[in-house]
Amino acid sequence: MGVLSLIAIYFVIWWTVLFAILPIGVRSQADDNDIILGTTHSAPQQPRLLFKALLTTLVSALVMAALYVAVEVFGITFNSLPHIIPGT
Repeated sequence: MGVLSLIAIYFVIWWTVLFAILPIGVRSQADDNDIILGTTHSAPQQPRLLFKALLTTLVSALVMAALYVAVEVFGITFNSLPHIIPGT
């Protein structure tokens, strides 16, 4: 795999993981009964975006490492899928 391919795949993995991690631990203003005037009731109280960005980076790096090992070490490609998944 080339460097540009790794960067592009990591970028897609990072955004996918971000959307999976964003809802973790979110409490809305309505949950805490602390609604700020002019905001919606479902607005997050403390979104902790920096923590979630760092967690996304860590999880994405692990997923990317697993993908790299699968492709480079074990030689798994899209052409290998019929042999991995029976009946396809």
